[in-house]
Amino acid sequence: MSETLASTPAADGFRMPAEWETHAGCWMIWPERVDNWRGGAAPGQAAFAAVASAIAAHEPLTMLVSPGQWSNARRQLPASVRLVEASTDDSWCRDSGPSFVVDTRGRLRGVDWEFNAWGGLYAPCEADRLLAAKVLEVERAPRYRAPLVLEGGSIHVDGEGTVLTTEECLLNPNRNPELSRVEIEEHLKDYLGVSTVIWLGAGLVDDETSGHIDNLACFVRPGVVALTWCEDPNDPQYAISRDALERLSKARDARGRTLEIVKLPLPGPLFRGTEEAIDSMEPSHGTMSRGAGERLGASYANFYIGNGLVLMPELDPRTDGEARSILTKLFPDRTVIGLPTREILLGGGNIHCITQQQPAGIPG
Repeated sequence: MSETLASTPAADGFRMPAEWETHAGCWMIWPERVDNWRGGAAPGQAAFAAVASAIAAHEPLTMLVSPGQWSNARRQLPASVRLVEASTDDSWCRDSGPSFVVDTRGRLRGVDWEFNAWGGLYAPCEADRLLAAKVLEVERAPRYRAPLVLEGGSIHVDGEGTVLTTEECLLNPNRNPELSRVEIEEHLKDYLGVSTVIWLGAGLVDDETSGHIDNLACFVRPGVVALTWCEDPNDPQYAISRDALERLSKARDARGRTLEIVKLPLPGPLFRGTEEAIDSMEPSHGTMSRGAGERLGASYANFYIGNGLVLMPELDPRTDGEARSILTKLFPDRTVIGLPTREILLGGGNIHCITQQQPAGIPG
């Protein structure tokens, strides 16, 4: 059984590695929830299968799948993908799964954050609350139980002591209303093994996660941040991106470096079509409604860095090529692969949201 530890990662000499450090593998969750995924979830499943197949060609991948979907997932996924039966409430492994940490001895452990479904966006979420513990149990990795409501998409680390996040998300009263900014920073330092927290303001416009950082900005290597950028002064993202640029320009990372900022184009704006609308969610499963014309939270920053690859979303033919060119220059030692991910976007996220890397290390 996975051990639950009473200390913190920082106290034990552990840190969360940067996403570009070597992985032991990647975790995903098979989508099936018909009130969130259109067409009986079939289009979403095809998109998840494409993402899983691309990643599995470069590193081991585990797909968590419910008993009723096991045979369906097995048919659609490469034989190299490991299936692990597990009950979940939805399929956002970045947010409900654990954040893995390592130490200088090569030991691997995991952080199990409090989870409340993005501030009460969906219900129920009891199965997702248990997911991090289940993953760590499968890996026999010791578990740290963090006293902080946090989703993995709300943080991005450089592996050298710095974490990026947004005020819109972590200071949102729907997450940790009893905690101050200083107290939240202390929890981040304790459970990620960082010493510097860089706060941006709002996240991407119309991102239903309340401003996850992985749609706005991310580290691509120490001292270098990719930022979603908008050139249209009439778009509400325009002011948000400029505020983020100003904050990043003034920031120093844990090593005292100023940050180089690389701008990624904003796709679209993209909107939900009539044929894609989810007019209402079943009262027993959710509280939000979706309709045609709703703006989608589309961002090229929502990519996954794996062993030897960068997997990016293809969102808009007008900007896909520019985004790919920028990422190719940022990651010269990795193959940049693009996949059409509108079906994932319609569910509320993108490639980074549905993946969770497990860094190299031996559980202990």
